[in-house]
Amino acid sequence: MIGILVVSHEPFGSALIRCTRHVFGRLPPQLAALDVVPDENPETALNCGRELLARINDGSGAVVFTDVYGATPSRIATQLAVPDRVRVVAGVNLPMLLKALQNRRMPVDELVESLLDSGRRSIRAVDADESAASAPPAPRTP
Repeated sequence: MIGILVVSHEPFGSALIRCTRHVFGRLPPQLAALDVVPDENPETALNCGRELLARINDGSGAVVFTDVYGATPSRIATQLAVPDRVRVVAGVNLPMLLKALQNRRMPVDELVESLLDSGRRSIRAVDADESAASAPPAPRTP
């Protein structure tokens, strides 16, 4: 099963992982977060990322998510990439992470393409009409 690591600005990765616990009722296996703290030595963070990746990758490959392309966490994540084995995806959001967790049995390159499509589709403007239609009914007043 493909391992998943989120490398991001503190505390974003840990928060995303806590959201998966909320959705699935438990923390999914082979999932970890590396929250990069301000002024952390990037080499130290990279070594931690390598250790986490070794723990969650059972040989099936891994996807490393990061939040902001080009920022320190992204540069750390990029150094974890291994062609055809460990892919890095920048711009993580919760729908992408959930889709990754639900589809970890497919080849890593195929999963990444699916995740990119899912991430794009999950970002949208929501009109007021859509908001009202999906909102819970207003409480009744006596």
